[in-house]
Amino acid sequence: MSRQFDHLADVEIFLIVAEKLSISAAAIDLSTTPSVVSRTITRLEKKLGIQLFRRTTRHLSLTEAGQLYYEKMQHAFQLIDHAERLVQGEQLQISGKIKISVPTTYGHYRLPPLLEKFLLQYPDIQIEVSISNRNVDLIAEGFDLAIRQGQLPNSTLIARPLEHAPLKLVASPSYLKRMGIPKNLDELNHHQCIAFELPSNGKVTPWFFKDIDQEIQWIPTNRILVKEDILGVVSLAENGLGICQSYEFIVNEKIQQGKLQPLLETYAGHTRPFSLLYAQHKHMSSATRAFIDFLCSTHCKYT
Repeated sequence: MSRQFDHLADVEIFLIVAEKLSISAAAIDLSTTPSVVSRTITRLEKKLGIQLFRRTTRHLSLTEAGQLYYEKMQHAFQLIDHAERLVQGEQLQISGKIKISVPTTYGHYRLPPLLEKFLLQYPDIQIEVSISNRNVDLIAEGFDLAIRQGQLPNSTLIARPLEHAPLKLVASPSYLKRMGIPKNLDELNHHQCIAFELPSNGKVTPWFFKDIDQEIQWIPTNRILVKEDILGVVSLAENGLGICQSYEFIVNEKIQQGKLQPLLETYAGHTRPFSLLYAQHKHMSSATRAFIDFLCSTHCKYT
């Protein structure tokens, strides 16, 4: 029987070239010649039937297919490394410090139970958590990981999906008794909508709805405008000041307690993504790698 993955040595060389975006630099790192590295990449491209790099006389860049292959194979090699460490018993000895940035929504409602399980499994690892809605610069500010919500801009960072979190429109029973229950989106214009201003651009965050298969973005009339802390919209709604939209994982418990009431459920169904971000780094610490593996193996319960 032929070997299915006899090209893995070529893939390892591809990963180094993709990291450095230089044939010559990869050759130096591998203690070989540029011609050997170039032939390896050509051989791998021929096997896959795709072009991995765009080549000019002065520049080397990944194609779209090459970027996808790089991300998937890098993860595959991390899993192999993790499996080897696991069977060697290294898991029990992993230690170190992880610096992570998370938004307030995830930091208060999603991360705590995950951290509890992770730290029980890895008692020698320390976690430093920055909880804010500021988009940190991972490299410049020394963060190992970040969790971000919403659509992510094109970046050299690796993005791993964690979940697509459903949104829900809510208000307190006292507010609805006083102002009435809106029956459609048009009627929202006559209500006190609690809007949130994005710190990054000063724009009001749209509310998202779904009408059958149609995605709808609706800009709330900001009778009340919240800045900085997005959880403030829920607190104000809970205290009868108006209607807000937030994630189900934030408001569901308050709905069960009778503090909030869901609205316009025929327009529900829209989700917003949360992703784990980290830099493409050959020498990632074992603690960081263990946390990535842990999050990516447990996120499926939330999708």
